[in-house]
Amino acid sequence: MKLLLVSVLLCAVMVLTPAAFLTDKVDSSGAGDLIPTGISDQVNMSSCCPHGWTRFNRRCFVYIPTAMNWAHAERKCRSMGAHLASVHSSSEYHLIQKLTGPYGYKTTWIGGTNASGKHVWSWTDGSCFSYTHWCPGEPNNACGNQHCLQINYSGSKCWDDLQCDSRLPSICARKISRHLG
Repeated sequence: MKLLLVSVLLCAVMVLTPAAFLTDKVDSSGAGDLIPTGISDQVNMSSCCPHGWTRFNRRCFVYIPTAMNWAHAERKCRSMGAHLASVHSSSEYHLIQKLTGPYGYKTTWIGGTNASGKHVWSWTDGSCFSYTHWCPGEPNNACGNQHCLQINYSGSKCWDDLQCDSRLPSICARKISRHLG
């Protein structure tokens, strides 16, 4: 009798467990690619991103196609509870590539800046600037006024410092929202 009860309970758990918990998810960029989910992504099922955003690990990302200067792009992200995206791994770099792909991999603002004018780069969200994907010879601060970070520069789709008043699309990132209940 106990064995039957355990079997019934196990089957009920399997039936009630959402399939999304066990599988990769399709990114929302329209490319139809699967983005593998990590353990940290699967732990809290009540976490979600706003409509139109792509969830990756513990953050949500969105591509903003409107070209604007870097400061305006950061303000736009903040108006949505986000910052220009910080990039902490090659996986996040590749996710951003997938998000910009449908738009032709245009050069795009992310949240890196060395606004102090020194060679120290930081992210607008305050996170550690430890991963980089600079193009060869970058950052070079050409003409002494390149203090903002663009992604997808050149055929290598690497990072380049650029004048902050240049007008580019952008990528915003925010922590996942947690819903009660």
